Amino acid sequence: MIQVLDQDTINQIAAGEVIERPSAVVKELVENSIDAGASSVTIEIKEGGLSFIRITDNGTGIPKEEISTAFLRHATSKIQSKEDLLTVQSLGFRGEALSSIAAVAQVELITRHAADITGVRYEIAGGKEGECQEIGCPEGTTFVVRNLFYNTPARRKFLKSKTTEGSYVQDLVLRYSLAHADIRFHFISDGKSRLQTSGDGKLKTNIFYNYGPDITRCMVPVEASGQGMTLSGFIGKPELSRGNRAFMNYFVNGRYIKSNVISSAIEHAYKKYMMNHRYPFTALMLSIDSSYLDVNVHPTKMEVRFTNQEEVYNLFSQAITDALQQISLIPEVSLEKEKTREKKADLPVLPKKRPEPFEKVRTEEELEREEHTKPSSLYKEPEIPVPKLRESPSFSYEQKSLTSMDFKSDDLEEEKAELPQFRIVGQIFATYWLIEHDSQLLIIDQHAAHEKVLYENLMKHLSEKEGLTQNLAAPIVISLTEREVDILQENKNVFDRLGFHIEHFGERDYLITGVPADFLNVASKELFIDILDSLSESGKHGQSEEILERCASISCKAAVKGNHLMSFEEADQLIGQMLLMEQPYHCPHGRPTTIAISKQEFEKKFKRIV
Repeated sequence: MIQVLDQDTINQIAAGEVIERPSAVVKELVENSIDAGASSVTIEIKEGGLSFIRITDNGTGIPKEEISTAFLRHATSKIQSKEDLLTVQSLGFRGEALSSIAAVAQVELITRHAADITGVRYEIAGGKEGECQEIGCPEGTTFVVRNLFYNTPARRKFLKSKTTEGSYVQDLVLRYSLAHADIRFHFISDGKSRLQTSGDGKLKTNIFYNYGPDITRCMVPVEASGQGMTLSGFIGKPELSRGNRAFMNYFVNGRYIKSNVISSAIEHAYKKYMMNHRYPFTALMLSIDSSYLDVNVHPTKMEVRFTNQEEVYNLFSQAITDALQQISLIPEVSLEKEKTREKKADLPVLPKKRPEPFEKVRTEEELEREEHTKPSSLYKEPEIPVPKLRESPSFSYEQKSLTSMDFKSDDLEEEKAELPQFRIVGQIFATYWLIEHDSQLLIIDQHAAHEKVLYENLMKHLSEKEGLTQNLAAPIVISLTEREVDILQENKNVFDRLGFHIEHFGERDYLITGVPADFLNVASKELFIDILDSLSESGKHGQSEEILERCASISCKAAVKGNHLMSFEEADQLIGQMLLMEQPYHCPHGRPTTIAISKQEFEKKFKRIV
């Protein structure tokens, strides 16, 4: 039977489209504060925003007579007709936010309009109006949202942990602080101040507040305009690349959005400067005529549609390309020369040493005495072994097919007399090793083999819950965002098990005093950030083995690369270690480490047999 739904059900369905989690509540209310002309916005949450959200601003406030109307569905002051949708300038416009929030939470509103002497305190819960009274309060608006989804408990089950939900709120506030540098933002979580900006109108200042000095000093300005659009902001130098898109921020008319057109343009501009699956830092502001823009695409207003998307793509791509090309020229042409002049100016001018007119002739006794007094380890050239064909130490296994060989370290210790021999023939293309064994030619990819060895060793250490650590002579200082601090604290055991030693250094700064010994030839700071990005992207925390295995796959970065000449001794050791692995013939990504060509196959090719 078809029937019309009651108003409560209609409101909750609408709320489900707009209010998915605590950060959606904060987004709608912060956007209202910005639209109200606020110069200061304070956001406070408790338990990730599930039990308590408070948004306070010093905007124009809501007139007394309009408060009840403001909580009705599709009631808005932002537009008057359908034509206004084509030219909307405000962040909010649908009139669904307050009604949706009030449908699934207990809401208290305290507001005073600029034209009123007193303010109003108004309550509404589950869409039902409560008390309304006049009170004294400053100009502006405060929303208090308690017990989100209290009347829709099934929806709470789909939320993540309180810490994760709180980090979503913080990410949102961070991005609005970038988009509106002229507004003072203050974010408080569980009584602790987590983010605060000055509202001085300078984007770079807020980048410093939010991301710290390491990222700020690597910023490159971007300025471009054309065809009714203006692009401004900052991009990071290529060395700031991250393992996910979390640091790619771009805004359209002050609105934080996600756009495949813009993200593709950014990634295309950085393509020749970065490895695959690495992403840059950006904080870019696009101002565009609203007639080119459709923001009425999705209930959360996170997606927009451009009628001139090709022009938008070209503007972003070209502006970023130009900025990157500029920074690549500066060290060679301008800065180095200026630095050289500065250094010369600081140094005293020394008289040139006059050459000796005659070289002193030394007797044979003097020469012999000098030779005996030289520290031989410092003055003699190191002896470089000449590669040659030789028998190498081998490893215990039964004579099976290549894919079923089972190498065991116990056999290596107990049955040395029965060890078969393999012979290293040589290296080709500075990447592959040719090994002769048992009427077969084995071809081993040195990168995949080393990756496998590192991976298995690390997983062994993780299973034993004790990673090997190399202490650093000079600790690394690293500045994190608040969300990264939360991820680090929740996953401290993961980093401990990997072999990191990390100490809090004050505020959002940390000291890395020890690094995993398995990854000594990887930049320690980069390794730490990559693991942090992996944990952030996975959204999982604690002792999950899935997370640990994902972290272990970073062994790819530590492995010796292709096009790298290795000595026979190094290859011998690597191949030996690889053959001792439980599954030696595939790297952690599934690629083969070894392929084999039989003697019979060679004889067929040379027509020795038919």
